[in-house]
Amino acid sequence: MKAAPPSTTFQLRTVTSSPFLFNVSLTFLDNRRKLNTSSILRRTLPSFSYVPLKVSANSQAAAPASTEVTKATTVPNEMKAWVYGEYGGVDVLKFDETVAVPQVKEDQVLIKVVAAALNPVDAKRRQGKFKATDSPLPTVPGYDVAGVVVKVGSQVKVLKEGDEVYGNINEKALEGPKQFGSLAEYTAVEEKLLALKPKNLDFFLAAGLPLAIETAYEGLERTGFSAGKSILVLNGAGGVGSLVIQLAKQVFGASRVASTSSTGKLELLKNLGADLAIDYTKEKFEDLPEKFDVVYDAIGQCDRAVKAIKEGGSVVALTGAVTPPGFRFVVTSNGEVLKKLNPYLESGKVKPVVDPKGPFPFAQVAEAFSYIETNRAVGKVVIHPIP
Repeated sequence: MKAAPPSTTFQLRTVTSSPFLFNVSLTFLDNRRKLNTSSILRRTLPSFSYVPLKVSANSQAAAPASTEVTKATTVPNEMKAWVYGEYGGVDVLKFDETVAVPQVKEDQVLIKVVAAALNPVDAKRRQGKFKATDSPLPTVPGYDVAGVVVKVGSQVKVLKEGDEVYGNINEKALEGPKQFGSLAEYTAVEEKLLALKPKNLDFFLAAGLPLAIETAYEGLERTGFSAGKSILVLNGAGGVGSLVIQLAKQVFGASRVASTSSTGKLELLKNLGADLAIDYTKEKFEDLPEKFDVVYDAIGQCDRAVKAIKEGGSVVALTGAVTPPGFRFVVTSNGEVLKKLNPYLESGKVKPVVDPKGPFPFAQVAEAFSYIETNRAVGKVVIHPIP
C-alpha cells in the first residue's frame, strides 16, 4: 500500500483512537505502518559481515539479576536490536537478530517495546561524547520507550504483566546509561522510571514524550518558575521546546509565553500556546524591548539569551556554552513526573509533537539518526512499529 503524503500544516487536534492518525501538532496519515515489518527488514536491511555483537547481561550492572520474575509470558532468549560496537557516525549502527534479551533485576520490569524515540543525546552518546561515563560497548541505543510489561521483578510493587507503560529508561542521561536501550524488541527498566501510558495516546505518540517532557518540566522547576511569570523559549518547535511552551502555560500558569522558530513554524508555536511567536530569521530576540523572567534555551544561544532576561531572571541552557547567570542541568528520569503530567496529557491540555517525516519503521533507524542530526526535526522523531 502506498503511504499517503504527510501534511505540512501545523495544527493541534484532539487525539482519536485511530492508531494511524497523528492528531497532534503535525497531522497526517501514514499507511506505511500497515506494512509487514518482517518483509521490510528483509527488503531493506543490508547484510552485515561483522560478527554478531552479543550483549552480556552481566556487564550492564553490578547488581545481580533477579530470578524471581513472573513466568506466565513466554519471552525468547534472543531479540532483534540495533547495536553499535564502536563510537562513530551513523555507519557504526548495525542490525542484529541475535542480541540477548536483557535479564530483569528485582526492581525492574521487562518491556516488549512497541515504539521508541530518538533524542540528541542518543546521537552524542553514539559519537562517544561522554564515553568516560558510558556503559560498556556493544550498546543497544535508545532512551525513550513505550510498550507492554511482560515480566516483573520480585520487588516490583505496582506494575504488572500487561500494563501499557512509557518512560525514559535511563535515570541519568550521561552517567552509566543502560547497555540495553529501547531500540530493540525488549528492554529492562526500573519500575520507578515508568508510568502507565496516557489512555488517550497511542504507543507511538507516548514514546516521543518521556525524556523531552521530563527535561522541560525539570528545567522549569529549577528556575523556580511559577504562575504569573513570563518566559521566552528558544527553538519552540523542537522536542523539548514544544513541551516547555505547553507546560509553562498549562501546568505552571505563565502570564506570557514567547518563543522563537523559523518562518514556517510560527503558526505551530501559536497553536502550542505561545503569545508571541518570533521569527528568528527576521529579528533578534535579544533586541526586543520586552524582557522575560526566564529564558529556556533549547538551541545553544545562552550568550544571547542572558540579554533577554529581566534583572534577577534565569536562563536554562540545554546545549552549547553557558554564560552566567545561565545554568545547565542533566535531567533525572522520574516516573513520578510522568504520573503528575498524565492528567494534562489525557485532558489534551498538553499534546505530543511528532515530526511529520515519521514514524520511521524499525528498519530505518539509521535514517532516523541521520535526520535528527540535521537539527531540523519538528518535535520528536519516533521509531514505530518495533517488531
